[in-house]
Amino acid sequence: MTVTEKNYIAIEGVIGVGKTSLATMLAERLDARAVLEEVEANPFLEDFYKDRKRHAFQVQVFFLLSRFQQQRDLLQRDMFFKRTVSDYMFQKDRIFANVNLDEKEFALYDRIATALEQQIAKPDIVIYLQASTEVLMKRIAKRARSCEKNMDPEYLQTLNEAYNYFFFHYTEAPLLVVNTSDIDFVEDTDYVTDLMRMVEQHSAGTLYYTPIGGKSDERRKEAR
Repeated sequence: MTVTEKNYIAIEGVIGVGKTSLATMLAERLDARAVLEEVEANPFLEDFYKDRKRHAFQVQVFFLLSRFQQQRDLLQRDMFFKRTVSDYMFQKDRIFANVNLDEKEFALYDRIATALEQQIAKPDIVIYLQASTEVLMKRIAKRARSCEKNMDPEYLQTLNEAYNYFFFHYTEAPLLVVNTSDIDFVEDTDYVTDLMRMVEQHSAGTLYYTPIGGKSDERRKEAR
């Protein structure tokens, strides 16, 4: 399978890891449609970061329905773009729901999410961007979104662990796991070129790698 046959590429990772920047660059290079999550459109988000327990269900349901609408539109291929690059995948919603909702809230959420998931297209390949919590906090501070000014490092660490757990068990599509703690795709586009090469080559299982130019160029393929 080549890049041109991988018509739906999804990029995932914790808040601040660089998903949107990479998705935008890949879409430009592949002449693809970029589908970017409208995070700041969520009216409950700023209140959520001030009091997560109180506003968790509202923020989660808004994201679930917003992501569903965007992802359902992917089934209607744009006549001008054969390929799509998204800066999230629909399944990410469950990661946040598991972290933020209590038992009763999650039970109700699960009923809604399960019905919606049946109508969502699955990616042809997923790129999971990793970074340490310390690096994520620095990147979040640098981009200075108003809704993230009260970001709790402990919450971010919990999300980091939840993401790692989810993708360690992920088998629904070929998966590239990229440690970005020492990589800046925006500042050094050679990393993007190398990543595109690996997207083209990788067709099954999980591949852990650091793009050429990083501190470590070792690659290890793990078949699952």
